[in-house]
Amino acid sequence: MAESDWDDDSAYDDAVLRARRATRIGWTAISGTVTALGCVAVVAAVACLAAVFVLAYLVVSVNR
Repeated sequence: MAESDWDDDSAYDDAVLRARRATRIGWTAISGTVTALGCVAVVAAVACLAAVFVLAYLVVSVNR
């Protein structure tokens, strides 16, 4: 019994490392996307609020 192929776990270890790397890349992509969407939502909310204030100012200044 000179062969030791039956207890060779290198393929399993490589698969685990690849899976962990893929998981880390996936979570990084998800968090980056969520962060970008959050920033877009904040910018859109600020733009809408600015538009409301500008329109309110215009209505008030026209009625003077």
